[in-house]
Amino acid sequence: MIEITKDILKEIYLPRPNEVRKYDFGLLLVIGGSEFYSGSPALSSMAATKAGVDMVRVIAPKRAADIIASFSPTMAAYPLIGDWLGKEHLTTLLSMAESAKEVARGKAAVAIGGGMGRTKETQEAIVEFLAQNNLPAVIDADAIYALAKNPEAIKAENSVVTPNTFEFYILTGKEVYQLPHEERIKIVQEEAARLQTTILLKGAVDIISNGKEVAINRIGSPYLSKGGTGDTLTGIVGAFLARGVNAFTAAQAAAYINSSAGQIAAKKMKESLSALDLIEAISEAIN
Repeated sequence: MIEITKDILKEIYLPRPNEVRKYDFGLLLVIGGSEFYSGSPALSSMAATKAGVDMVRVIAPKRAADIIASFSPTMAAYPLIGDWLGKEHLTTLLSMAESAKEVARGKAAVAIGGGMGRTKETQEAIVEFLAQNNLPAVIDADAIYALAKNPEAIKAENSVVTPNTFEFYILTGKEVYQLPHEERIKIVQEEAARLQTTILLKGAVDIISNGKEVAINRIGSPYLSKGGTGDTLTGIVGAFLARGVNAFTAAQAAAYINSSAGQIAAKKMKESLSALDLIEAISEAIN
């Protein structure tokens, strides 16, 4: 079993060559949001940028995309017609994924799920996208609910699923919240093997498994229960997948950075901690 330390970052942040091109360090597509929810994809995008990805493109229903684009001139947001994701958007999503792969010379990935909602139409569209998507993907929030209905939709070879304990129950039918730590580890490893993916189970102690190996992240803070800190984790995982990092390593490094940045911010902010404070502390967690 692996105990995650800052040393994991040495596998991510190698010395950059003197000459690089845009997208050499990744292009991340963040698919999320709906009429009422714009914060989740925005936080994922901002965290991914702080974690070092070269570019993030947010794809969201128009109202959410317009709000996200207003946050910063670095936020590129593509508006979809309508108030939520539907099957009529699949052609656009798949085309943009293929375009991202081409323009980034293979250094592209997808983060999907935050703020999308759980209407039948949206859930079906998520499953169809995942089943046809060929980019590495981090699957979170509402996309986990969709995946639970059709687990074989995990097609991307380098995928990471990031549930909390309740989402893990929705995905697997296994209740782990009150189980001893060692039992949690065993179940996460078994389910990762069954689903043929990497699972990052979020908690006071994060458990990460690709079905073969297991890693544990003990860094964190009780203040990380604040809304949005899971969205930042999703963005960081996506940033690393876009760089070409394998799923198991990406999940470990992201868990370390997200928890470490949260811990740094919590020492100062405590009850006033927000996901934005965590994002601002990412550079300190890295360096």
